[in-house]
Amino acid sequence: MRHGKKVNHLSRQTGHRKSMLANMACSLIEHKRINTTVAKAKALKQFVEPLVTKSKEDTTHNRRIVFAYLRNKYAVTELFREVAAKVGDRPGGYTRIIKMGNRLGDNADMAMIELVDFNELYNGGKKEEKKGRTRRAKAKATPTEKVPSPAVEEVKEVVPVAEEVTPVVEETPVVETPLAEIVEAPVAEAEETPANETPEAPADEESKEEEV
Repeated sequence: MRHGKKVNHLSRQTGHRKSMLANMACSLIEHKRINTTVAKAKALKQFVEPLVTKSKEDTTHNRRIVFAYLRNKYAVTELFREVAAKVGDRPGGYTRIIKMGNRLGDNADMAMIELVDFNELYNGGKKEEKKGRTRRAKAKATPTEKVPSPAVEEVKEVVPVAEEVTPVVEETPVVETPLAEIVEAPVAEAEETPANETPEAPADEESKEEEV
């Protein structure tokens, strides 16, 4: 009888169940995502995540512990090299389970389990925001306002603002002749002739008149 036991035996004996989870964990580490039933995916999540946490600290002791579960030296090497480098800053939750409908043969619930940090489509090239932070941690994480230093202000005051330089066009000076010269010049040259006086006749004309 179960009597509150939460372990899902997956209809297998202990040795068979451990071998199956070890093979699934090696496939997950190698291919970064696998398709299986929802029940096996949940069991695999509990099996593989403690091993990923062990891989963060690369020591001989941790490698031997992980090898005792996985039983595959190539999977252990990839876990400690590639996977550990990706999940180094993540505090937990290394895997994601996505349900994919029912299987055609026996109508079993199917799901895809994958390593979170290796899915660029969901993350968009960015790391997911860590959840579960307290208010105190959020207050520490918010950046404080930076006070500008006086040296920077002095530099700002000294540097002049570039002004627009308008091109200066030099105009050629126009030589103006005074009005008095223009008026007086013809007057000085012309001789005044009185209106009543008639012009004198020439001497030849006078001699002709005397002869007549």
